[in-house]
Amino acid sequence: MRISERSALFALMGAFAAVLLTSAGAMAFDGSTDAGAPAALPRGIVPPSGDRPLEEAVRFGTQALRSGDMEKGIDSLRYAADQGHAGAQWKLGRMYAEGEGVERNDIKAFEYFTQIANMHADDNPSTPQARFVADAFVALGTYYLVGIPNSKVRRDPSRARDMFAYAASYFGDPEGQYHLARLYIDGDGVERDPRFAARWLGLAAHKGQYQAQATLGGLLFKGDDGVPRQGARGLMWLTLAREAAAGPEDKWVVDLYEDAFATASSDERAMALVYLEQYMKTGR
Repeated sequence: MRISERSALFALMGAFAAVLLTSAGAMAFDGSTDAGAPAALPRGIVPPSGDRPLEEAVRFGTQALRSGDMEKGIDSLRYAADQGHAGAQWKLGRMYAEGEGVERNDIKAFEYFTQIANMHADDNPSTPQARFVADAFVALGTYYLVGIPNSKVRRDPSRARDMFAYAASYFGDPEGQYHLARLYIDGDGVERDPRFAARWLGLAAHKGQYQAQATLGGLLFKGDDGVPRQGARGLMWLTLAREAAAGPEDKWVVDLYEDAFATASSDERAMALVYLEQYMKTGR
C-alpha cells in the first residue's frame, strides 16, 4: 500500500479517537450496594450524617491506596466487601489477580469474583455497579478457561462459556461478548461456529472493544465458514483495532492489520476509507 493511502486511513483514526475514548467508560469505585449498618467501621472512617458507611469505607480505602497506605486501603475495602459491596469486592479481586499492592493470589481473586457473581448476578444492568458484576463474570470465565494450578478450580470450558455468555447477554458486556466469540472461533469447549462468533464480535466491536474489532476484521477480511469475505469492511475494523493497540501484548493485532494491508487490493483500501468516514459520522 502506498504511504499516502496508509496515511489517509490513520488520519481518519486521529479524528475518530475521541469517539472511541468516549465509548469506553473508565472503571470507578462508586457502586452503590448498601447492606445495612455494620457493627464497626475500619480505622479512620467517620460515618457522615447520612450514615452511608459502605460508601465511606470504599471512598476511604480508595484514597488510602492512592496515597500508598496499602494496609488501611485494604482493610477499608475488605470491610465493604464483607458487607456485599460489589465495587469493593471487584477492586480486591483485581488487586489479587494482578498482584497490585499485594502478593498475587488467584484463589483469593477467584473467591472475590465468585462473591460478586453469587450476590449480584440479578442486579439491574443499568445500575452503576453492573460493570463490576459483568467484569467478575468475565474474570471467572477466564479462570475456568485455564484453571488455577494446585487448586480445585479445574479447566472447564463449558463453565467458562456460561460465565462469558451471562456477561455478554444479560449485562451486554463487550469483554464478555469478545471472549464468548473467541470460544466459538476456536471451537474451545463448543462446536466451532464462526458465523455465531461474528455476531458477538460485531456487538463488542461497535462498543469499541479493540480485540473484537481486530478479530472481526480478520474474520471478514479472509472469510470463514458461514462468513463471506468482505475485504474492505474487514480492513476498516482492523484499522480501528490497530489504532487502539498500545502494548507488546497487542502484537497480534498489529500483525493482522499489516497482513491485511499487504494483500488488500487498491479498491479494498479505497472502500475501507469510505467505510471509516461513514463510521465516524454514524457509528455504523
